[in-house]
Amino acid sequence: MDKIAIAVHGGASENYSFLQEHQKEFEEGMAQAIKKGYSILEKGGSALDAVEETVAILEDNPLFNAGRGSALNCQGEVEMDASIMSGKDLRAGSVSMVRTVKNPVHLARLVMEKTRHVFLSGYGALEIAKKHEVEIEAESYFITPYQYEMYQTLNRLETLEDIQKKKLKGTVGAVALDMQGNLAAATSTGGTSNCLPGRIGDSCVIGAGCYANNTSCAVSGTGEGEYLIRNVVGHTISMMVEFDMPLQEACDYVIHERHKQLNGEMGVIAVNKHGDFGISFNTEIMKRAWQSSSQKMQIRLFD
Repeated sequence: MDKIAIAVHGGASENYSFLQEHQKEFEEGMAQAIKKGYSILEKGGSALDAVEETVAILEDNPLFNAGRGSALNCQGEVEMDASIMSGKDLRAGSVSMVRTVKNPVHLARLVMEKTRHVFLSGYGALEIAKKHEVEIEAESYFITPYQYEMYQTLNRLETLEDIQKKKLKGTVGAVALDMQGNLAAATSTGGTSNCLPGRIGDSCVIGAGCYANNTSCAVSGTGEGEYLIRNVVGHTISMMVEFDMPLQEACDYVIHERHKQLNGEMGVIAVNKHGDFGISFNTEIMKRAWQSSSQKMQIRLFD
């Protein structure tokens, strides 16, 4: 098999003025991420390497809610989550409530490859980061002017109910198919603005915001994490594909039909072993881009 394919997302949400004002920069950020991942695949690199490095590019970009551009919780702190999964052997690694780690996706892969565990959080994850000399940054590195402004705005709201109505969120993720026919997925987030300390979303939950299986597809999710967790979105799409539903149809069904009762906002990107993409969302916008052996780079933000 020599087909290669990669897709990335930069979060699904309502439209917002910051995105409109920086549309070109967001598009450039998505293009840079795709180019990085696709170049790895073109050289015969693994889907696992491609999604890890692609997500790391987005974590380093202060425009996106992951890594350097992470949202602040209600105490003005950054707590990051990330995960990665190999479709070849179903290995996976996840981290949550991580602080000061420059690229949580790198730490998630270390958990997958250097421990007997799948999921580490907080100080335990940080100990692995220190042991393997993962790059660390001061807490101030992760706080961008935009996210700090959002934190201040939300903290001026009078009630918790008012805060809950402000659905400020974001995630980054990637899915890929390599020349060997292997699939992989990775997802990373800075969380939800003004959330409670210790809140964990879907991005680090295998089967919800991240899933990969060579027999079906690789999926990365975004949106309101609580809903992706409750619907086990990534694994559900994978199972539908495994039972012969076309990939795009499976994505659309899970996002638009199966999910109606919960009525939460979410989106997914997916790729199967044939290099076909599935992209679906029920929000106003989802920042996404994709490229394959048979398709030139495509970037979409609003439509």
